[in-house]
Amino acid sequence: MKLYKEGAVRKITYAKYQQTHKQLRKLVPNLRLCDLNRQVYQELLNLYAETHEKQTVLDFHHQVKSGILDALEEGLLTIDPTRKIVIKGTVTQQHKIKYLNQQELTKLLAQLTLGDELSLDYFFLLIAKTGLRFSEALGITPNDFDLSRLTLSVNKTWDYKSAKGQFTPTKNTASMRKVPIDWQVAMQFAQLIKDLPKNQPIFITPGKKFYNETANDKLARYCKRAGIPEISVHGLRHTHASLLLYAGVSIGSVAQRLGHSNMNTTQRTYLHVIQELENADTDKIMRYLTTLM
Repeated sequence: MKLYKEGAVRKITYAKYQQTHKQLRKLVPNLRLCDLNRQVYQELLNLYAETHEKQTVLDFHHQVKSGILDALEEGLLTIDPTRKIVIKGTVTQQHKIKYLNQQELTKLLAQLTLGDELSLDYFFLLIAKTGLRFSEALGITPNDFDLSRLTLSVNKTWDYKSAKGQFTPTKNTASMRKVPIDWQVAMQFAQLIKDLPKNQPIFITPGKKFYNETANDKLARYCKRAGIPEISVHGLRHTHASLLLYAGVSIGSVAQRLGHSNMNTTQRTYLHVIQELENADTDKIMRYLTTLM
C-alpha cells in the first residue's frame, strides 16, 4: 500500500485500502502469505461474506486481489489463489432502485423549480443530463463550460466531506474528459453563470458546507411527490447511463462519457441493461431469420 498506492491515489481511496487492511488483520491475524491458496482465500471471503453484502465483498476482494497479484509478480506466490473465486454475501437491507426509466425521469424533472438562480434543482438537472459523479458536479466552475462547442470540461472534483471543502483531482485519468451537453442545458446555464467568479464552484456557497444527505433527502421528496421510485443523486448518474444504453449508444461511448477507466467497469455496472438489450436483439435476429424462408 505504502509503496504503490500512498500518494498515487486519492485520500478517500487510500482510506478504503487501510480499512481493507484492518479487516484482513481482524479476520486472519495469523495467516502467512506462504500458506495462502485458493481454498484458504475462499474461506476468507466466505467469512467476510457472513456479515457483508455481495457488492461489499466484491469490493473487498478487488482490493485484496491487487495486493496478492503484486506478491505473485514478485515471486512470493507460485499460483494465483484468487482464480475462479466465488463471491457470496448477505442481503441485510432493501436498497433503493438504482435508476429510473425515461417516463419516470421526465416526471422527476417536472418537479424541479428552475428559476433565475442556481440551486439544488439545477444540480439535479446537470447530473441527470451529463451523468457526472456527485463530486465532479460540485467541482464545476463557469470556466468549465464551453458554450460555443456545447461541452463541459471535467478536470477536478470538490471534496465536500472535508471541513473547509476544496478542489481535488478526479478519480482517475479517464475521468478527465469533455462531456457534450445539449443546447437547452447550455442556454440555461449560460444565463446562470455569466456573472459568477470564473474559477469558483457554481454550486458551493463560500464558507458553507455541502451535505450529500441534504441533496439525497430533497431528491427523495421530489420522487415521492412525482409518484416514482426513490433514487439517490448517484442514481441520476445510473439513470443517465442506462437511458443512453437503451437508446442504442455504444458501451464505449457511455464509458467515455461517464469517465470509466475501461469498458469492463461499464459492462459490470450496467450488466442488467446489457442483458436486457441482448435479449431484445435475439428477438430481432429470430424475426429477421424467419423472413429469409
